[in-house]
Amino acid sequence: MDVKALLPGISITTITGLAALFLSEHYGAPAMLFALLLGIAMSFLYEDSPCRKGIEFAATFILRVGVALLGLRIALNDLISLGWETVFILILAIASTICLGVILSKQFKLSKSFGALTGGSVAICGASAAMAITAILPEHKDKERDTLVTIIAVTSLSTIAMVVYPIIVTYLGLNDIDSGFFLGGTIHDVAQVVGAGYSISEETGDMSTLVKLVRVSFLMPVVLVMLFIIKLNKNTKSNNAKATKIPVFLIAFIILMFINSFITLPEIILEPATSFSRFALVVSIAAIGMKSNFSKLKCVGFKPIVLMLVETIWIAAFILAAIWII
Repeated sequence: MDVKALLPGISITTITGLAALFLSEHYGAPAMLFALLLGIAMSFLYEDSPCRKGIEFAATFILRVGVALLGLRIALNDLISLGWETVFILILAIASTICLGVILSKQFKLSKSFGALTGGSVAICGASAAMAITAILPEHKDKERDTLVTIIAVTSLSTIAMVVYPIIVTYLGLNDIDSGFFLGGTIHDVAQVVGAGYSISEETGDMSTLVKLVRVSFLMPVVLVMLFIIKLNKNTKSNNAKATKIPVFLIAFIILMFINSFITLPEIILEPATSFSRFALVVSIAAIGMKSNFSKLKCVGFKPIVLMLVETIWIAAFILAAIWII
C-alpha cells in the first residue's frame, strides 16, 4: 500500500466528511446527504488528479471498515426482547419490500441489482444498507450512479418520513408502543427514527429505536443471501465461474455482533467505535460522490424515484396493516 499516493485523496475525503458533519449538526439535515452532495460538487478532483487513488481507497476500504463496525450496534438480545411475532413481521416486511423492488425494477426496465439495492435500502437501514449492498453487487458501468441515486432518494424520503409519520400515527390514534413499532419498522435511517420517535414521547422513542436496531440486525443476513444468489447466477452462466467468497468485512460484522451480544463492552470502547463507523461511512459516501459523473446522474429519469417511493409506501402499509391485525 503506497500511503504517500493515498494521502491526498484520503485527506480531501476526510475534510469533506468533517464538513458534512458540521453542516448536519448546525442545520439538522442528514450528514450522509451533505457528504454526498459535497462530494458531487468536488467530483473534478477525481479526474486525472493525485487525489484519485485516495478517493478510490475511501470508497472501498474505508466503506468496508465502516460497515463492519456497524456490528457493534447490534445485539441478539434486541431480537429476544421484541418477541418472535414482532420479529416475524419485520422479516416479512423486509423480504417483501426487497422482492417488490426486484419485481418492479423489471417492470420499469431497470436492472434487478438496482431493485435489490433500493429494496434493501428501504427495507433495512437506508444509506448504510445501500453502502453494504453495493459493496457486494457485481461491477457494471452504472453501479456508482445507481448507488448515488439510491442514497439521495432514500435519505430524502427518510427525512420526509421523520416529519410526516409522527403526524400520521397521532391522527390514527396509535398508542406509544404501536407508534414506536410503526416508526422503527418503516423509517429508513436510524437518526430519523430517533428524531421521529422521541418527538412523540420517551416510550415511543425507546420502542422505535429498538425496532430499528432489530431491522439493522437483518442487514448481514440479507447481504449474505444476495451474495449467494449472485454466486448461483454466476455458476448458471458459466460452469467455470469463480466461487464468490464471503467478504472479510461481512465476517467482521458478524464477529463484532456476536461479541457485542455475549460480552458487555465498556462505553469507552463502544462509543468511539460506533462514532468512527458513522464517520467512516460519511467519508466513503463523500468519496463515492467524488467518483460520480453528474452528467450520467441527470439522465436517470423519474423511474428510480417512483420505484423507491412505492417501496416506501409498501413497507409503511405492511407494518400498519400488521399493527391493526395483531
